[in-house]
Amino acid sequence: MHIRTLTGGFAAAVVVSLSLTGGQAAAAHHAAADAPAAARVLTYDASGSAEFRSAVDRGAAIWNESVDAVELRPAATGQRANIRVVADNGWPRALTTSLGNGTVYMGRQAVDQGYNTIRISAHELGHILGLPDRKPGPCSSLMSGSSAGTACTNPYPNAAEKAEVEGNFGGALVGPAPTVRAGGIVD
Repeated sequence: MHIRTLTGGFAAAVVVSLSLTGGQAAAAHHAAADAPAAARVLTYDASGSAEFRSAVDRGAAIWNESVDAVELRPAATGQRANIRVVADNGWPRALTTSLGNGTVYMGRQAVDQGYNTIRISAHELGHILGLPDRKPGPCSSLMSGSSAGTACTNPYPNAAEKAEVEGNFGGALVGPAPTVRAGGIVD
């Protein structure tokens, strides 16, 4: 009789313990699923960007302020960067090797014609983030590029451009986590 009571009590304790642990695990899983996804970090090497270094850093900062799914950071010394930024005498351009990877050319030709260096930087980084040119376009569209004219100095992506980058890097694909009710039923 004493053994039956002990084993019955032990079994009850195990069931209660597992129920609590399972509930905590479900709660922890639910909390983790509700947490925002970590931004994909892309590094850039602007050591070859010459006089455009501050414009490149500002262009990266603008993207960091504008989207959550991706973050642009300067590469550490000796680190292989996702994005290489160089200055040259041609027209600004970006050559992507894959989403989030490639080379940005900060071309002096556009700067000599009066285009804003920070807008150029943010625009070309936009290509690396998966955005196409949208020409002709208004100044409110970062990806309208040179078609907005030299008077346009807006370096910020519009709502549609931000949403596209979020989608490119998974930010728009993350929905709410399912709700786990008692008994492990998922809504």
